[in-house]
Amino acid sequence: MNRFTLNETSYHGSGAIQAIPEEIKRRGFRKIFVATDPDLLKFGVTSRVTDLLDAAKVTYTVYSDIKPNPTIENVQNGVKAFKEAQADSIVAIGGGSSMDTSKAIGIIIANSEFEDVRSLEGVADTKKPSVPIIAVPTTAGTAAEVTINYVITDVEKKRKFVCVDPHDIPIVAVIDPDMMSSMPKGLTAATGMDALTHAIEGYITKGAWALSDMFHITAIKMISDSLRKAVANESSGREGMALGQYVAGMGFSNVGLGVDHAMAHTLSAYYGTPHGVACAILLPTAMEFNKEYSGEKFREIARVMGVSGVDGMSQEEYRQAAIQAVKKLSEDVGIPQSLKEIVKEEDIPALAQSAHEDACLPGNPRETSVEDIIGLYKSLL
Repeated sequence: MNRFTLNETSYHGSGAIQAIPEEIKRRGFRKIFVATDPDLLKFGVTSRVTDLLDAAKVTYTVYSDIKPNPTIENVQNGVKAFKEAQADSIVAIGGGSSMDTSKAIGIIIANSEFEDVRSLEGVADTKKPSVPIIAVPTTAGTAAEVTINYVITDVEKKRKFVCVDPHDIPIVAVIDPDMMSSMPKGLTAATGMDALTHAIEGYITKGAWALSDMFHITAIKMISDSLRKAVANESSGREGMALGQYVAGMGFSNVGLGVDHAMAHTLSAYYGTPHGVACAILLPTAMEFNKEYSGEKFREIARVMGVSGVDGMSQEEYRQAAIQAVKKLSEDVGIPQSLKEIVKEEDIPALAQSAHEDACLPGNPRETSVEDIIGLYKSLL
């Protein structure tokens, strides 16, 4: 049996944020907790939504104690602020950090027995749906607005932990490419490669099946066609990435990921490496590691990424063509190609152990040992 969980409602396209006040009023929400990060607040991105709330006379309070890799403390402070505000719903504005913080806050408010944030790790047996969340992404990559996952950083233990809970999915997602137009090139590239990693890992994960495959292969094509244009700040590229990353999220949220994300989470926890950058550097190596366990799927990856003549290639040829197409896209958008400037070799055993314990690893199509992960990290130095 396969389960699929998606948003109740999603809005797509330029100007989609105009629907937010109507959704709030239609659902009877009285006091909104706007969760966003300090930079979005500072540079006026958050105000594109709060101005609409002001015009519609919607009462809200703003919470912005959110870091790029949100911490247990960010969540704890958010729970306290939500209670003090006497809010009944959340509008999450931002990238994965705002979304993930909001999901943790919303779950704890609704399920007080999980107030110890660490207790949410893995598949938490929550009984009640999260406080209602309307998710407004400002990056094209994490797809946190449509997933049942969120990731919190445990600073004390130098690790990230993944939480998987169908109760945390936002009830409404508002994917407006105009909200993503202020992303700088580096962030556009990194989040876009994160989305590609979601699509490729989800396509070959152990849990993949016909419905998820449909989403993932479509997302790989859309991202491959759009990311270079998005980095160049072309509107068609922004629009393509906004939808492509969401489509990838529709898939991987329901079937899982793999070794790339397990290793990337650890790099972010140890070194603060941007998640998308970590995923992108690791992706070709992870594909090489998993190629013998992917069946014919690398041929379809190569095909939708624009490689010609794949039907005349041998299995090894089309697998390498797919890997090279990913490398070329990564290079074209300015992603580093090694971990030399990030990883300290003496940390690798601890990094590998942490990655091996990550909730994403069981989805990898190839059984993976700590020694395998050590080898993968070392191959990129």
